[in-house]
Amino acid sequence: MPLETLVLARIQDYLLPLKKLGFWLTKGRKIPAVSKDARVRWWGELMAAQHPPAARAATTTHDPAAILFSGGTTGQPKGILLSNRNFIAEGMQVAAWVGEGEGDSVLAIMPIFHGFGLGVCVNAALMAGAKAILVPTFNAKLVAKLLRRKRPTLLAGVPTLYDALARDRSLAKVDLSCLRGTFSGADTLPRPVKLRFEKLVAECGGRVRLLEGYGLTEAVTAILVTPPDQYREGSMGIPFPDMLAKICRVGTTEELPPGEEGEICVSGPPVMMGYLDDPVATRETLKIHADGRTWLHTGDLGRMDADGFFYFTLRFKRMIKSSGFNVYPAQVEAVLYQHPLVAEACVAGVPEESQVERVQAFVALKDPSLANAETERILIEHCREHLIKWSCPRRVEFLRELPKTRVGKIDYRALVQQHLAAFETQDKP
Repeated sequence: MPLETLVLARIQDYLLPLKKLGFWLTKGRKIPAVSKDARVRWWGELMAAQHPPAARAATTTHDPAAILFSGGTTGQPKGILLSNRNFIAEGMQVAAWVGEGEGDSVLAIMPIFHGFGLGVCVNAALMAGAKAILVPTFNAKLVAKLLRRKRPTLLAGVPTLYDALARDRSLAKVDLSCLRGTFSGADTLPRPVKLRFEKLVAECGGRVRLLEGYGLTEAVTAILVTPPDQYREGSMGIPFPDMLAKICRVGTTEELPPGEEGEICVSGPPVMMGYLDDPVATRETLKIHADGRTWLHTGDLGRMDADGFFYFTLRFKRMIKSSGFNVYPAQVEAVLYQHPLVAEACVAGVPEESQVERVQAFVALKDPSLANAETERILIEHCREHLIKWSCPRRVEFLRELPKTRVGKIDYRALVQQHLAAFETQDKP
């Protein structure tokens, strides 16, 4: 069906005159103008106009509620069709797990075009009667300011945010006893980042622990989370209420026993309706198993221990094949983060004729002036002390800051593209 109407909103519509001017001078004038199109309607004008009473829409819980775009389990951008039931179930699960209620306020850092932001930070909060404090831009200093002023009880974000907060000196004297729950998702949480943030909170009067979770937009967002009193290093936790999870042999529906590595599969009411206009990808991702349930094949490798705690290895697309061996970037990154010189680290495979892919580390140092050949040697030696030979990076490329996606995750694809572009430029006469 062709697009009939596109409703757009302007930030300026919600700002007081002085702030409106400030926004225009700093960011507003940089926003590209919207081309004239009969299909475009402006939200502010629609709200200001008079309209006749609208008939109540006939909807059910199984009707589509939103289309969120994600890389998907195949690595290609896809529209993920989520129903009212998906969002309601996710909201109830999150609220029940956290014990969220009317006295809570959530600092909604994640953008609401993302399942994490929309599902956990806004929908779950509002369903529980809590308050969602919206953050207009992903900025650690702004978050620190809101922590001081708004004193939220709950905080959810990605590892890079917690790392930035732990390093923000403005929080050193802030009372953080207001926090009763902090949660990290959307990317692997390095242990040093967890410890630094928890140390900051403890020094500022709080007692909260940073709990790691796991989810994907194909199931709205969060699926697994660590119980507050049962932290296990490297674990993403256990399934939410009414969610099932298991490990299957890759490419099959065969469930593997505890301890064996395979594909993480989940089943439950938040699982998507399917991919928009892509029945082939939907069939490859949503499969009916022998128990008659529909299971979402996440495209992520992991394992489950004997107590039902799950551990993430990596997304299939991130696995590096070097000299015939599988290299897991998350394991190498965890070792790099242990070194006191490293602020940020990302490991990816870059093409190399002799090994098909070379293990390449991209690192931002705490002190950028130390970015030299000697530091590269030190970091590679550090990896060799903790990893097998084939997993160690052959090269370390230093950057002042690693690129991030729009939700704050380190963008490994952008790093590889930048590396290849620079390499091609050097090769040209």
